[in-house]
Amino acid sequence: MRPHTQRPFLSAGIQMLSVQPDTKPKGCAGCNRKIKDRYLLKALDKYWHEDCLKCACCDCRLGEVGSTLYTKANLILCRRDYLRLFGVTGNCAACSKLIPAFEMVMRAKDNVYHLDCFACQLCNQRFCVGDKFFLKNNMILCQTDYEEGLMKEGYAPQVR
Repeated sequence: MRPHTQRPFLSAGIQMLSVQPDTKPKGCAGCNRKIKDRYLLKALDKYWHEDCLKCACCDCRLGEVGSTLYTKANLILCRRDYLRLFGVTGNCAACSKLIPAFEMVMRAKDNVYHLDCFACQLCNQRFCVGDKFFLKNNMILCQTDYEEGLMKEGYAPQVR
């Protein structure tokens, strides 16, 4: 594994270990008390009570939601909250701004758009559910602007 300084986040494994009765109790990294439970968790090279290793956002017990946790900005997070806070879907094809991973998007072929950006790029008409749109030269067009463009190019759209 690379050192933490080379990665924007650290994905770490969580191990559940059985406490052996003849061993000295380990200190919990979360509450600093001795772990006298039957089981303990090992993560980030530290030992934890099962109740103490929690996501900083949603408070879920990380030992129960999987075997991976994420750390960034001094936070310990579950996968869902890590992606919600720090993940990105990509850049919007219309405005070029980042799209957070938790945001609803529209897709057209390989392009991803914010919902507010998914509009005809000539007349700015927003599309509603069920509206036809056309992708020409990587531009989203409404039916009217698409057909007008075809007429200017000397092609008549097929009417059926």
